[in-house]
Amino acid sequence: MAKEECITQWNKTGDTSTLRNRKIFPTSEKTLQTPSTLLSKDKNSQNAGHTQCSNGTSAQLLAREKFSKDPPTRVLLMLVVGLSFSTRLYKITEPPHVCWDETHFGKMGSYYINRTFFFDVHPPLGKMLIGLAGYMTGYDGTFPFIKPGDKYKHHNYWGMRGFCAALGSCLPIFAYLIVLELSQSHSAALITAILLIFDTGFITISQYILLDPILMFFIMAAVLSMVKFNQQRCSPFAASWWLWLVLTGANLAGALGVKFVGLFVILLVGLNTVWDLWRLLGDLSLSLVEIAKHFLARVVGLILLPLFLYVTIFAIHFVVLNKSGPGDGFFSSAFQSRLIGNNLHNASMPEYLAYGSTITVKNLRIAGGYLHSHWHLYPEGVGARQQQVTAYLHKDYNNLWLVHRQDANESQSGTPDLVRHGDIIRLEHKETTRNLHGHLHEAPLTKKHFQVTGYGINGTGDTNDLWQVEVCGGQNGDLVKVLRSKVRFLHRATGCVLYSSGKTLPKWGWEQVEVTCSPYLKETPSSQWNIEDHINPKLPNISLSVLKPHFLEILLESHIVMIRGNSGLKPKDNEMNSKPWHWPINYQGLRFSGVNDTEYRVYLLGNPVVWWMNLASLGLYPIMVAVVSIAIQRGFSLSQKRIEHSHVLMREGGLLLFGWLLHYAPFYTMGRVLYYHHYFPAMLFSSMLTGITFDILLKSTDLILRPPYSDRLQTLGQMVLLFSVLYSFYLFHPLSYGMTGPLAHEPGSTMAGLKWMDSWEF
Repeated sequence: MAKEECITQWNKTGDTSTLRNRKIFPTSEKTLQTPSTLLSKDKNSQNAGHTQCSNGTSAQLLAREKFSKDPPTRVLLMLVVGLSFSTRLYKITEPPHVCWDETHFGKMGSYYINRTFFFDVHPPLGKMLIGLAGYMTGYDGTFPFIKPGDKYKHHNYWGMRGFCAALGSCLPIFAYLIVLELSQSHSAALITAILLIFDTGFITISQYILLDPILMFFIMAAVLSMVKFNQQRCSPFAASWWLWLVLTGANLAGALGVKFVGLFVILLVGLNTVWDLWRLLGDLSLSLVEIAKHFLARVVGLILLPLFLYVTIFAIHFVVLNKSGPGDGFFSSAFQSRLIGNNLHNASMPEYLAYGSTITVKNLRIAGGYLHSHWHLYPEGVGARQQQVTAYLHKDYNNLWLVHRQDANESQSGTPDLVRHGDIIRLEHKETTRNLHGHLHEAPLTKKHFQVTGYGINGTGDTNDLWQVEVCGGQNGDLVKVLRSKVRFLHRATGCVLYSSGKTLPKWGWEQVEVTCSPYLKETPSSQWNIEDHINPKLPNISLSVLKPHFLEILLESHIVMIRGNSGLKPKDNEMNSKPWHWPINYQGLRFSGVNDTEYRVYLLGNPVVWWMNLASLGLYPIMVAVVSIAIQRGFSLSQKRIEHSHVLMREGGLLLFGWLLHYAPFYTMGRVLYYHHYFPAMLFSSMLTGITFDILLKSTDLILRPPYSDRLQTLGQMVLLFSVLYSFYLFHPLSYGMTGPLAHEPGSTMAGLKWMDSWEF
């Protein structure tokens, strides 16, 4: 359908762009008619048939096209691109050592190059792209990334940093285009771009091997695609309409594929789509068949396509990471059997559990861990001061246990007897020779459960070391199959059952998972175990190749492990973390590198002027909306320019405010550990809202002065804003590009006098 003939559904919903361009004003008038008159005209337009786009809408679309092709638009866009890339790529190789979380994500990029399986709480796309960038720029995946401060030396790390910086450089560009599309104002778009280009926080977080610039790239690309798609309303099902719909869906898959925080932008696009469909449903010029086509197109573009791409990301992830690595222990025995080099891959072992065997026992709760013990004791005041028993998520020598009969003195020769359902056994920890022991002392964290410890010496203990083997769904005499049987261990003395609570112990427990004895005998994965490793040279072996799971099984399991891993990221003792209310006020940053005057120091902290301007706009925005709403409600005679500004403020500004809330408010409900960098996606929306708010505020100077004085005041305000941001960037740019010498509170420091808040630590 031609743009000049498209449906007038915008008239019905009161779309701002239609109101701006509707030809309802005499040429001599400088003020619009009252809102009630506008409403009556809208109703007349709707009653006229809703058959074609109004001339105003066509003119508006053509104006948008002309506006986007104006020389100022291209010149300003080139300026934004140049400044953005130059500020991010400057000193990209400094410092030449590992900084902050590069130790995690650089290492994970190496794992992809080496095809080594690992576990992370985030989906794989970001790490896959980091590994690909490193591989394409000559990095061989051999740098160990052990700890921050390790020198890169001859390793080609610049490609991974440069890739992240390139994606981070796109953020001001995307923000510029989004605000330009929403407000049709060069000045609003330029203000937004300046705020992001010269923000020290965004520069810092873009220059290192991190997931954040990749995540924010996809978030902003999704929002830009959504806004562009919204502007195609008058040419449904055209090539450009499909292009922006497909790009929106692809970028949503990308955002979720990097971090689960991508769910927030999915929610934003989803609610925008629901509103769009509701608007179409109210357009009586559209048949139900046409509405159904719109609905199905959005299902395909915004649900099925992102879902397909998201699953494809994991399919590639599992194909590439086919070698055993440090993440094996987080997953089930069946999952591990597909990894080359894992002891379960194409392995063979005795089929049935026997006395005298050396075994590992794995909890069936996903990410439940291996039954584990070590020489450390429970601390004073935590049950009996005996040896700790925990669940450990990694393969370890301390996971090995010996299976004995209940009679410690009974020995056997020849073919060992097999363990059966109902047998009473002792489990002796191979390394420390203490028995798995239960008693009526309170468990460390789960207070209604009993404590489990290691007790005795060289296998000698007491009756509290006895456990009855129970095969779930089995009967007396049934054998215990390695890997296949779900087994419970009932404590003979107290009647409780061995249990992995999933709770993380404090530092005294090495942050391993709590193991208890539960008096609640209901069968759950937390109380069920399987025998994974089984060593007994006196028994014949069988092949374990039948264990390999299907793709959907490992996809589901990996998501459960990631979700539980995320929920297990609790604040640790004496660990620095921040609270959500800290973030908008720029209360405290993050140390990326260096702690003293001899080291190269980088500190993640936002440009104070930029962040506090954003904070001010969050307070100013609702006031401006309230004033405009009251003026419209009371029927004040407003100029055409003022009406345009009011609709941009309320509709487009409201969209950005909603985006900020979606990316910020949920953190108040999270129990996991939080850091300052979690605010940066929300900061993008806040900066775009600031661009629109301050632009409209500066353009409202004609309320207090007449032209040309109002124009001069507006220009002065814009220059003051620009100078403030640039001068603050000049003062604080060493935070991003590196500092040496005395600290800020010491004499002779280049940052002397710039600790405007005591909580800043540079």
